[in-house]
Amino acid sequence: MNKRVLVKFSGEALAGAEGYGIDTQILDYIAEEIKSLVENNIQVGIVIGGGNIIRGVTAAADGVIKRTSADYMGMLGTVINGIAMQEALEYKGLSARLQTAIKMEQIAEPFIVRKAMRHLEKGRVVIFGAGTGNPYFTTDTGATLRATEIGASMLIKATKVDGVYDKDPMKYSDAKKLETLSYDKALEDHIKVMDDTAIALAKDNKLPIVVANMSEKGNLLKIISGDYSKCSIVK
Repeated sequence: MNKRVLVKFSGEALAGAEGYGIDTQILDYIAEEIKSLVENNIQVGIVIGGGNIIRGVTAAADGVIKRTSADYMGMLGTVINGIAMQEALEYKGLSARLQTAIKMEQIAEPFIVRKAMRHLEKGRVVIFGAGTGNPYFTTDTGATLRATEIGASMLIKATKVDGVYDKDPMKYSDAKKLETLSYDKALEDHIKVMDDTAIALAKDNKLPIVVANMSEKGNLLKIISGDYSKCSIVK
């Protein structure tokens, strides 16, 4: 069984039916899923997007807010989600640490890779906030970067679908699931798994990206245990 993984959740995943803010029931569910991994001696890193709070691209759309400022606002949104996730994990009795790419000592540790790895070795869940700390980079790229830095064996992208399809399965009934696909194929076809920068970085570092449905209970543990029946793999 793989011992160290990074799980990427979208910010929208935390929003529930409202489409914004944080649904504590979803937070509780995710924390329970993460707990099952920790109880099986798996070291877990987490990255959460910030779309349920604010999206940089959207905030900058009409030019009133500069893109760089809007992206920093988005990074702060990921920290809000990170604090919530840390609380939910501790509520479940787990030990968790939030590290951020932008220093904010009162609420989180600064990202230091050696410290993050030490936390993981001690069985603590590490949440990485504020993306890469740079504008123009998504949290997908941030997740790939952190997964590479901590030496994760795979990056699991927890989404609302059970893998990668040749077209939107929500819109087309004849959409075909792609069980596995290469990094090059994902880049060529602009498959909306993750953005191209994230996929290119994963390719350079031979980091497998697993796309799975986060609402499938127990799926994360199954994937890490080698059951890929309900996901797609980019490798």
